[in-house]
Amino acid sequence: MTARARHLVIFARRPQLGVGKRRLAADVGDVEALRFARAALDRLARTPGRDPRWRLWLAVTPDRPLDWVPAGTALPQGSGDLGQRLTRIIHALPPGPVVVLGSDTPTVTRADVAAAFRALGPNQAVFGPAPDGGYWLIGLRRGSGEGLPFDGVRWSTADALADTLANLEGCRVSMLLEQEDIDDGPALRRWRARRG
Repeated sequence: MTARARHLVIFARRPQLGVGKRRLAADVGDVEALRFARAALDRLARTPGRDPRWRLWLAVTPDRPLDWVPAGTALPQGSGDLGQRLTRIIHALPPGPVVVLGSDTPTVTRADVAAAFRALGPNQAVFGPAPDGGYWLIGLRRGSGEGLPFDGVRWSTADALADTLANLEGCRVSMLLEQEDIDDGPALRRWRARRG
């Protein structure tokens, strides 16, 4: 795998007051939820995003011009459920392995992303599992004829990872370490406590 062939996609909602992070906002208020969303997206775009071993793409919704996104990196998510939007983005990328991160796991490091790309050497897919039954990262090798594993996934439930894995039955899959998405007030407090 060459550095040019690797694609890192950060999936995010536009960091705007009242857009996204609704469960978090219900616990900590709109301003604090916006502050977290902006800081988390900025950290991911700067830290793992600026590594020369892969190309960064930002898939942001709603689909409107993004004056704060570097030219050539923005991809519109479009409509549909998360699986439909992931499929659209992954099909729009040039050939090569892809790793997709959500923007609500600010603990992700360059080492985590590098480990995901390494795992795609012998495996068709790699996941970063979350304690809630979802995942903070999915990586796909995207070989010829390989489909995407998003049909019928029950998104935003404790079954999201299990459903996606079921779609990959018979494929070699690797798991990274579990990390927590920051979806609500208690998760935000735990993250802040760990940061010290």
